[in-house]
Amino acid sequence: MAPTPQGAQRIVAAALRVADPPLPAALAEAVASFGGHLDAQRGHSAHTRRAYVADVTGMLRYAVRHGARSLDDVQLPLLRGWLGAQADRGLSRATLARRGAAARAFLRWAHHSGLIASDPSVRLASPKVPRVLPTVLTAEAAARLLDTARDDALATAGDERPAALRSWAAAELLYGSGVRVGELVAVDVPDVDVGERLVRVLGKGGKERVVPFGVPAARALTAWLEEGRPQLASADAGLALLVGDRGGRWGQRQARDAVHRLAARAGVDDVAPHALRHSAATHLLQGGSDLRSVQEVLGHSDLATTQRYTHVDAERLRAVYTQAFPRA
Repeated sequence: MAPTPQGAQRIVAAALRVADPPLPAALAEAVASFGGHLDAQRGHSAHTRRAYVADVTGMLRYAVRHGARSLDDVQLPLLRGWLGAQADRGLSRATLARRGAAARAFLRWAHHSGLIASDPSVRLASPKVPRVLPTVLTAEAAARLLDTARDDALATAGDERPAALRSWAAAELLYGSGVRVGELVAVDVPDVDVGERLVRVLGKGGKERVVPFGVPAARALTAWLEEGRPQLASADAGLALLVGDRGGRWGQRQARDAVHRLAARAGVDDVAPHALRHSAATHLLQGGSDLRSVQEVLGHSDLATTQRYTHVDAERLRAVYTQAFPRA
């Protein structure tokens, strides 16, 4: 049987890894030191650190195949050739942009650390990635999805009930607080105050914030904590709020799958957890919230990020314009 396209790509990638010789000791040591530098920075998630180290390793392997023996040999033409070769392989603009950013971060660090005399990546351009907003549910569609999650949870009995309660609690908290899916699955039980309807999350850059949620989310969380979590949690769960079927902390992939299933059952547009976050922000604005408040809820450090991330419908813009210019 012929391999699938994805399987063929994995086979090629594995072959390339085998074909690549180990990095020279000096380059390998530089990559290890760069990884340690990233570990010490608060602004990088574990995923970002792993991706950057992998990207830099790939860049240096390309450099070695093209004659480089030290960091001083990594110059702008070689960097451009590296990105160009990946573009020829069909990599997405987003991937190319990330790898270019990793190379720039590494070489900037190497320059500041005195490993190279100058930074050759200063003039390295990466493709611009168009900002595409995720799907936004209407308020009616969001309510239908959440009602479906609640009805499923209350109607399900037996061994399947804990999973249904978990999906209900997750959907309500994603929409009701606007947290990211990574923030959601990292929440521990002590981070939630159901009585005060507050949840403490650790956002990007290690920034902590406390976010309110509504009565429907409080009801879902109470049902999950009283009926669902005790049936699934094992010693591996620790203090995790959301627990998977095997007893450990629930993962981001499982959360995404649950939201996709709920959208299908509710008969609304297929959405991911991030779309629930975006929908929540949009509905807050449509309901009269100001950008600063939405910025606080979403955990953005820059108001400009919130302005790009959210959009305001034409009716709200028209109402604001009419209020500001009554004679317009």
